[in-house]
Amino acid sequence: MSTAVVTAPQPRVLADLVPRVRARDLALVIAAVVLTALCAQISFYLPGNPVPVTGQTFAVLLSGAALGANRGATAMLLYILVGMIGVPVFADGNHGVDVVTGATGGYLIGFLAAGWVVGKLAEHRYDRRTLTALPLFLVGSALIYAIGVPWLAVSANQSLGWALSNGFVDFIPGDLVKAAAAAGVLPLAWKLAGRRT
Repeated sequence: MSTAVVTAPQPRVLADLVPRVRARDLALVIAAVVLTALCAQISFYLPGNPVPVTGQTFAVLLSGAALGANRGATAMLLYILVGMIGVPVFADGNHGVDVVTGATGGYLIGFLAAGWVVGKLAEHRYDRRTLTALPLFLVGSALIYAIGVPWLAVSANQSLGWALSNGFVDFIPGDLVKAAAAAGVLPLAWKLAGRRT
């Protein structure tokens, strides 16, 4: 005689720890939009640089990993759309289509790619340990720059070298700190949830 043991499926991402209800995904996506908008207001400019240093990338990386690929990318798409229709969610309380089509718009579009890729890698459990989460978040940051830097060069009518200097090199130290912070937060959240594997 054999007995079957039914176990609950393991959560793929942190958001799956929240009990499934009809409005859960919408609430989590909206929470990620709000977090990104709040982190965007942590903003300052380096001397002579048209691109602000913000907390947005921290929120993008954290949201993608916590929500998974589809919800992470959906949150970033909603964030961009909300800003485009006039809600002041972008850095310095900016909003409008001109922000998305302007010099820093490529970084915003990069949020979509980063949200999806970081989310997909988190679904494969790379967010569970700091040693695997840090490269995960560095990949997300690299995707944002891969879209943002060329966009900046074209939009500002400058060389790629100028865009790399002003839209990437100046931000490396801050992004390493943000990636490290995100790489510390997610494994800790899994540990606190008692579901770390």
